Amino acid sequence: MSPAPRLSPGHKLRFDQVRQAWVLLGPERLFMPDEPAVEILKLVDGERTTHAIAENLAARFDAPLETIQGDVDTMLAELAARGAIKL
Repeated sequence: MSPAPRLSPGHKLRFDQVRQAWVLLGPERLFMPDEPAVEILKLVDGERTTHAIAENLAARFDAPLETIQGDVDTMLAELAARGAIKL
C-alpha cells in the first residue's frame, strides 16, 4: 500500500496575495511550487495515499495514471528529502 503523505509540522500551503502564487511555508523557508506541484499538495492531507492522489489527478486531468503516479511519487520524494513532507 502506498503511504499517506502529510505536511511536516510547521509547514503550510497558502496562497500568497503579494506574490499571487501558492507557496509552501516552513520554518525559516519558503517553497514556490509549480502548478502541478500545487495540485498535488492540495490533496496531501495525511489520509489520502499517494495512489489515491494520483488517481484523483489522473481523472481530473484525463491523463494516464502511470504517468501521474510517477510525477506524484517524484515530487513528494523531493519535498520529503527537504523535510517539507512526511511519507
